[in-house]
Amino acid sequence: MTTSALETTERRLHIGGEWVDAADGGSYEDRDPYTGEVVANVPAGGREDAKRAIEAAAEAFPAWSQTPPAARQGLFLRAADILESRRDEIVELLARETGCTFGFGMFQMSFTPGLLRQAANAGYNATGEVIPSDMPGAFAMGIRQPVGVVGAIAPWNAALILSLRSITAPIAYGNTVVLKPSEWSPVSGGLLLAEIFGEAGFPAGVLNIVTHAPGEAGPIGDELVEHPAVRRINFTGSTNTGRKLAEAAGRNLKRVVLELGGYNPLLVLDDADLDYAVDAAAFGSFLHQGQICMSSRRIVVERGIADAFVERLVEKTKGLKSGDPKEHDTIIGPLINEDALATVKKRVDDAVASGAKVLAGGEADGPNYQATLLTDVPADSEFARVETFGPVAAIEVVGSADEAVDRANDTPYGLAAGIITSDPDKGLALAQRIQAGIVHVNDQPVHDEPQMPFGGVKDSGWGRFGGRAAMDEFTELRWVTVQSGTRPFPF
Repeated sequence: MTTSALETTERRLHIGGEWVDAADGGSYEDRDPYTGEVVANVPAGGREDAKRAIEAAAEAFPAWSQTPPAARQGLFLRAADILESRRDEIVELLARETGCTFGFGMFQMSFTPGLLRQAANAGYNATGEVIPSDMPGAFAMGIRQPVGVVGAIAPWNAALILSLRSITAPIAYGNTVVLKPSEWSPVSGGLLLAEIFGEAGFPAGVLNIVTHAPGEAGPIGDELVEHPAVRRINFTGSTNTGRKLAEAAGRNLKRVVLELGGYNPLLVLDDADLDYAVDAAAFGSFLHQGQICMSSRRIVVERGIADAFVERLVEKTKGLKSGDPKEHDTIIGPLINEDALATVKKRVDDAVASGAKVLAGGEADGPNYQATLLTDVPADSEFARVETFGPVAAIEVVGSADEAVDRANDTPYGLAAGIITSDPDKGLALAQRIQAGIVHVNDQPVHDEPQMPFGGVKDSGWGRFGGRAAMDEFTELRWVTVQSGTRPFPF
């Protein structure tokens, strides 16, 4: 079912290698967040569809789990080539479906083929170990085996990257997957991947896609958590939803990998290169209009450089073009939907009413929100306490690097952080004190590579995506012994 991503299409679920309608026949309109035009008519799947998908994945698991690494490798490499061949079409789809600007669309298209090519080699990494045993004549091993069916729940904000990330490691290690993409990116974050994996030659049932209407994720999530065939779940999304999912998974004794929200600090020290710091802060705060889990939410600046830094950052922020994401020079595109726009507007307005000052932006512009910088944000405001998913950041001025670290850690979140300094030794020392799963010295927080152990601490989740760390999440480590001859028993 390969179709052009540039036309309005009638879409179907992908279950057991077949394109099928939702069990109840329902559908919804997937719309362009900038123009409101219909991008696709998408199945409004439900719990029965999730059950069908899990059963298909369970049926496919025995054969796929025994598929040699070389065969899996060839499929992933073909998928990477197919993905690259559709680059321009997919970048346009990301703009139409998620409001993704050209720059961020190209970033996703540069990242994801590498993600697939890294996964191509993962089957050879699932190595075990020989363990010395105190039992005479015993040969003991720790061996890695696939877990079974993995439920993957992916968000809309970096739809191509985060949906592919949710499925590649599980499948590469011999598991089968049921993917539930966001209702705001059902094509670029879901059904498109089924097309690519199908064309690459992945067997039926290895990847299954179940979409749903806005606000109707619950029944599908419940089935993924409660169905006994699902042995792992990975989720990328909000901390509130992740906490509920973890509670439900705990009741069903299922391991989950969670990458959740972040209130990510960017520390700018007195010795920073000023122009570089300004560019880094703007990129980290406003790429994809701040709708990235790693986006800089709090810019903490040492006093000695603060006046010059703030002046230049404000000037740069005011010059960022807001408009249609399909125009290649647009930097600030639309927020994903009207509710998201209303949330950003309310939090900024409430912060200002409580005493915050607007240095740049601060207003909605149609479906877009202007790139916005605030200062003097009250510590008890919602803006200061909760991740605000939009092109908004707060600037704080501090007297020392030690105080900057204290401010960086004054949050329940712990996903990513950046430190801009000309002294890498000082930066590394400070990085080890910051409570975040990811810290970049002399860079801003928005960065990822397929082979890296990506994940957060505190309320930003647990577990790691990427690299060999993913092997621990999506395989079982089993203890197997072979007794040479016989052993004595006491009775």
